[in-house]
Amino acid sequence: MPLNKIITISGKAVPVPGADMDTDRIIPARFLKCVTFDELAGTMFYDERFNADGSSKGHPIDAPQHAGAAIIIGGENFGCGSSREHAPQAIKRSGIRAVVAESFAEIFFGNSSGIGLPCVCASQADLATLNKITTEVPDTEWTLNLEKMTVSSATCSIPVRMPAEPREALMLGRWDAVVELMNAPEAVAQLANTLPAPAYTPTI
Repeated sequence: MPLNKIITISGKAVPVPGADMDTDRIIPARFLKCVTFDELAGTMFYDERFNADGSSKGHPIDAPQHAGAAIIIGGENFGCGSSREHAPQAIKRSGIRAVVAESFAEIFFGNSSGIGLPCVCASQADLATLNKITTEVPDTEWTLNLEKMTVSSATCSIPVRMPAEPREALMLGRWDAVVELMNAPEAVAQLANTLPAPAYTPTI
């Protein structure tokens, strides 16, 4: 199978302001009963966006000017709280392809990297600049470049940070464990042959 290398991601951005955006807010617990992650499309920040009767609360994600955004601009400690893998899945399945924030909870960051959802850090001042431009000119096209480690537009460029190992995995297309296994059948078979056969105790 071909490797899915992630080097640049381009698109509009949407501000999701506030520190400590926890996973319970990113994906409410009642959605965790889904059979496949595909069912999570459109559920991210659901209770932040909608009232109990389904009417809109006016969240930035639902603002017409941010429709089709590919990048979330978050705050400090994004993805904290319970370690549910559904949180980054809900974000990615809803059309977001990257998150830029001041910092990330470690488990959320790892879960995101493992599904090809880059999470990069920027300074508070630079995030304020991104938010200002995105709010004033929502059609601004931003590009996250993992090779240059920048988020840039035609008029602005800011530096971002990411640990070297997940960055390299994304750029080389080595982030998808399933593809890695399917591309190495000989190695899988060789390892399987070295493992002891499972013990079997017949039941009466």
